[in-house]
Amino acid sequence: MGWWNGLVNPLLVEVLPALQLEAADVVRHLDLVPGTALPSRLDVGSLAAGAVAAAGLAARAVRGGDRVQVDPRQVAIAVSNDRRQTIDGMPGQAFAPHSGFFEAADGWVRTHANYAHHRARLLARLGLSPEADVRALAAAIADRPAQQLEDEITAAGGIAVRVRAPAEWAAGDQARAVRGHDLLSVRAVTSHRPVPVRDRPRVLDLTRVLAGPVATRTLALVGCDVLRVDPPHLPEDDGTHLETDSGKRTTELDLRDPAARRRFEDLLGEADVLVTGYRPGALAAFGLDEATLARRYPPLIVATLSAWTPSGPWGARRGFDSIVQAATGIAVIESPDGVRPGALPAQVLDHATGYLIAAGVLTAIRRRAVAGGTWRVSAHLARTAAWLLARSPGEPEQDRIAPLALDDLAPYLVSTVTDHGTVVQSRPALRLDGRFDTFAWVGRRRGADDAAWAGAITGGDDGTPPRAARS
Repeated sequence: MGWWNGLVNPLLVEVLPALQLEAADVVRHLDLVPGTALPSRLDVGSLAAGAVAAAGLAARAVRGGDRVQVDPRQVAIAVSNDRRQTIDGMPGQAFAPHSGFFEAADGWVRTHANYAHHRARLLARLGLSPEADVRALAAAIADRPAQQLEDEITAAGGIAVRVRAPAEWAAGDQARAVRGHDLLSVRAVTSHRPVPVRDRPRVLDLTRVLAGPVATRTLALVGCDVLRVDPPHLPEDDGTHLETDSGKRTTELDLRDPAARRRFEDLLGEADVLVTGYRPGALAAFGLDEATLARRYPPLIVATLSAWTPSGPWGARRGFDSIVQAATGIAVIESPDGVRPGALPAQVLDHATGYLIAAGVLTAIRRRAVAGGTWRVSAHLARTAAWLLARSPGEPEQDRIAPLALDDLAPYLVSTVTDHGTVVQSRPALRLDGRFDTFAWVGRRRGADDAAWAGAITGGDDGTPPRAARS
């Protein structure tokens, strides 16, 4: 059982060197229930459970404790929470109507139009009115070649990708660029004096759907003071906010405003970690590029994630889990009928990448306290996809790993009364010595908090929800 609990998980084996952990640490401290509750043709069970286990082991190394507990059934519920979560009994909507697979003149494309500005760019580029429905969108796509659609919509700032077979993707320039990156990178880029670990390490969260918020939610779960900072002009739907911002505080700052920018820089100067999930280069105008941050804030740990990696011809492209699945060949492998593209049973690329980022941040916090240094952490959806595709694509996962039944979901869900209504959502995907069975709080309104660290606000340092400065 000890062997299964440790090294049999191939994802965990691959990231152990980045976590600066030994095989003996895994066998001694990890309880990983065998099996999967994520049926798929690809090994998503190993991917999801391994990434969660990595975050748990990294947390144990920083926070102390003995046993990290990971149950693949809880992991399955956590990574599919967008389909499980309800608000006052009403389920959310994972994808907007204009997001999905559409048949083009010579193949398939996948669009992503969950946000109004992405939908507007998509429809405008196709010559459709802002009120055009899905039937009009499908008709416009059907008349055009798939590659032309990808090129033109991307150039217009929209999000669409041609569905590719795995071999075609693997032979392309972007896939070659992706393979040049580690699955999880944790590295010291300059020398700096050691920095002791705070009781509540301070994390500035500049991320949006979905991998970044999962990473910072995990950091909040294990005791970090996480402050999410959003620009006021970029919307976020309540369901996504409620799913990924549990245990965090949330504020709004427009970095184009000089006063807000100064406040943000004050926060940076007192932070331990900055996590960013915007496209590579998108934050450089605000002095948030790696070189400037290393010069101005040498103790700051900076974690970055992106869809396609920062290198290669797609490096600066927008992307989401569903788009990466379509481009890399996962959608072809998961086809339900050999014709129409399919999808993984959950947005596992997002979630796994998020847990890996959390594991890397916690490792950097621990290593900075011992060896000093200016640390950088990175992971990318396309690199996570590459790992998954290398795991015997096309072979049914349940033929390799025992399937676990999920007949009764009640033990894996928790109900919380919030300002938004009664929210039912997944419990955390990991536990440490039986702790962290629930998040510290659920349902804080977006932008409700002061732009300050918890120690400067009434409450918070003892793990209770700090006072909301605005409502």
